[in-house]
Amino acid sequence: MAEARSAAQVVQNLEARGFATEGLSPVGVRPPLGQYLRELWDRRHFIWVDSRHRLDTKNSRNRLGRIWLILRPMLDAALYFFVFGVLISGARGGIENFAAYVVVGVLMFQSTMRSLSQGPGLIRGGSAMIRAFSFPRVAIPLAWAIREALQMRYTLPVTLLMIMVIPPNEMPGPAWLLVVPIFALQMLLNLGIALLMARLGFVFPDTSQLMGVVARFLMYGSGVIFPVEHYLGRFDNPWFDAAIEANPIYQMLRLYRSALIDNAVAPFHSWLILAAWSVGILVIGFFVFWRGEASYGDAH
Repeated sequence: MAEARSAAQVVQNLEARGFATEGLSPVGVRPPLGQYLRELWDRRHFIWVDSRHRLDTKNSRNRLGRIWLILRPMLDAALYFFVFGVLISGARGGIENFAAYVVVGVLMFQSTMRSLSQGPGLIRGGSAMIRAFSFPRVAIPLAWAIREALQMRYTLPVTLLMIMVIPPNEMPGPAWLLVVPIFALQMLLNLGIALLMARLGFVFPDTSQLMGVVARFLMYGSGVIFPVEHYLGRFDNPWFDAAIEANPIYQMLRLYRSALIDNAVAPFHSWLILAAWSVGILVIGFFVFWRGEASYGDAH
């Protein structure tokens, strides 16, 4: 059997020796895309249960347990507002309701930042499961993305509550309903990023270190905690303007802030840019991840 180098060769060798090969299926190979998607659909219940279980047990070792799912985003938003809204008051950039600006920016950006910083380690983190069971490996980043979406069940209400109680109070309006499609586009974007990062992180382990820096760069360059267009506009360089407008995170936060703070609909091109990025990076990320399916069980 040592001369066999592929699943087909293994089957041929077994048949040549008189063994029955019916019911055998190769492990650690990349199935056709259609079969891959069907196998992924068959594991949908496992993916859902795994996502919920990991979220429920995320803070089980802490005394406050699941309270941290609410307390942590509140503390993060309070910290950034204190630093950039109070200590560095010049960072306001003429924003009238800077507290709401920071709260929406910080809390809505967190899950996208985690897709960049945690995505590279997803396959290595699931190596024990990969070696033990046969399943489409894309289930791992997909379960992670669902877990992040479930965590937003706590973050999003905290965001709405904070901008309502912190002066000048923002009250609910019809545009708040737009949070639903914006959130859906953000989750597609996060999943696409996680798929790409999972493959890159498996091939190049140093990606985890690099993406931590990239995530922080995007935080300061996407208008998360201060109006980046206000400061880059001073350079009067059209390339800076184009880079800002093409940034999906900047457009995502623009959509959130227009709906929640201005109670208005953001310009159509903001929706178009975010939708194009979300769908495009999801398709590319899935294809790139699927291409590496046969390699994820290899030890590094």
